Amino acid sequence: MRKALAALAVFGFVLLGQGIEELLAQADRLYDRWSGGFDFVVYEGRLREAIRLWEEALPKLSGEARREVLIKLSRAYFELAEAYLSEREKEPAYGKGKDYALLALRMDPEFVQVEGREGHRAALRAAKDVEALFWYGNNLGRWLSFHWFSALAGGSQDVLAAFERAAELDEGYWGGGPRRALGNFHAQTPGFLGGDQAQVEKEFLRAIELDPDFLQNLVDYAELWAKDRDKELFCRLIAEALKKAPEAQTKWPLYNHLALERARKLASFCP
Repeated sequence: MRKALAALAVFGFVLLGQGIEELLAQADRLYDRWSGGFDFVVYEGRLREAIRLWEEALPKLSGEARREVLIKLSRAYFELAEAYLSEREKEPAYGKGKDYALLALRMDPEFVQVEGREGHRAALRAAKDVEALFWYGNNLGRWLSFHWFSALAGGSQDVLAAFERAAELDEGYWGGGPRRALGNFHAQTPGFLGGDQAQVEKEFLRAIELDPDFLQNLVDYAELWAKDRDKELFCRLIAEALKKAPEAQTKWPLYNHLALERARKLASFCP
């Protein structure tokens, strides 16, 4: 915590008179976790400041620049909640993440037309922005865990529609993200809300095929499918994830850090 606060002190300044391009560049540099070493604790402060700067810039943006910042904010709020926030703090962060992604989706006039004519889910199924769909589905899915009435009222089906359409557009996005998301959805969602256990293994295997270095693909497959079905496979997947630890931080620093934390805990179930 002290290191995170120190990072905020270092990066939490406002450059008065700063142009919009410089503001965006500063936010991108803060968000960047691929250049140089990655310190999980320090990165919290960088991520929070990047969010603040993107939100400061957003009202001044239009067109593609606005869409890109909306996507970045949706992704960053999801990551902040997943990595750093307490359970009480997560819900509003996921809420902001889903709202920013929806704003990005609605920048497409065709999306708005379909939504008005055929409804929100139909618009999701016809959307063309894989990034906005993926982060909308991720944030909405997490947000619905705090809002069960909304999930029962159709929210879960919206999550499924977003992930299925994202997989159609680019199944390899964000380390096989749409396939991984579908595996998670089917594993954790009751059948009456759209989950399908028969699809879980297929989706995780495809995610691993698309990007074996995104360790969440391995760890999710192990925890959500193999753990209660195939102990040998479970332990093999966890061992494979841990074996990749030395190089894993380079490609997907934040996500692989979180996946390896889980893998180390799950390893206690293996001989």
